[in-house]
Amino acid sequence: MKRRGFLGLSALTVAFIASTALTGADAVAQEKKWTIGFSQATTIEPWRAQFNKDIIAEAAKHPEVELIVTDGEDKTEKQVADVENLIRQEVDALLISPKESAGLTGVVQQAIEANIPVFVLDRNVETDKYTQFVGGDNVLIGRAAGEYAVELLGGPGKAQGTIVEIWGGMGTQPAHDRHNGFHEFTDKEPGIKNLLDKQSGDWKQDQAYNIMANALKSNEKIDLVYGHNDPMAYGAYLAAKDAGREKEIKFIGIDALPGEGVTWVKNGELTATFLYATPGAEGLRQAVKHLNGEKVEKAIVLPTEKVTAENAEAVLKEKGM
Repeated sequence: MKRRGFLGLSALTVAFIASTALTGADAVAQEKKWTIGFSQATTIEPWRAQFNKDIIAEAAKHPEVELIVTDGEDKTEKQVADVENLIRQEVDALLISPKESAGLTGVVQQAIEANIPVFVLDRNVETDKYTQFVGGDNVLIGRAAGEYAVELLGGPGKAQGTIVEIWGGMGTQPAHDRHNGFHEFTDKEPGIKNLLDKQSGDWKQDQAYNIMANALKSNEKIDLVYGHNDPMAYGAYLAAKDAGREKEIKFIGIDALPGEGVTWVKNGELTATFLYATPGAEGLRQAVKHLNGEKVEKAIVLPTEKVTAENAEAVLKEKGM
């Protein structure tokens, strides 16, 4: 299959500078006061592209901020180099969404030791010395998905069926959290059988398609697919559709981007998706608060929401689609 084209930023480092037409004393008052660096793990995933759009839009509301956005290109070593470069530029604050928790911990520690406040977004690192974490609760989202899966398969104590779970990156905490939360519900049901060992789609639609295509060849009966994000759930749907079996399977994903998961639910391609809000705008707001001397909490947890056929159209209208 052809890989879908995703909206993304350039692989090169880009700088975003909020510009305002000012003269005289106003210009002096509105000169750039803070330089904030944002290290993004990748921009090839639609959720990451939306993440970047949100943080850039928020920066436009703060004319005193220069925002530098870097793209790790889905490579840990590239993201480490990006952060090292931001440290050398002596940014006033660092926002980072790590590709891998362990792989980015060392360079985050370097930033902390350089007295740069660090705001960790979406995926955590293996230190608690950062200034703040902003992101969704992936265990909570996994639990919501697991509870709904049990409901779809017959309800607590009566659920029957087979599940294909397609993991995100094995080296990322969100994948483990989404797995663990999901299984808190499904593992209580003796009538539910998991068909695959840990199979990573690395958050990508085409890899999930291949995993599902192989699962379909090996299993005559699949009742439900749980993808750790919407593109992987949709990739599994496409594989099932190509095999003529999509109508017998329910598909659950996570992200609920309007142009992706919510639309797929409205179209009847996914059964449900769960909101995983991007932390870009909130992370930028929190960094500005901190730089202005205001106290910030150690962690901010963003809420989730279940999107099904019953409310998908309303969600799209709310988002202006």
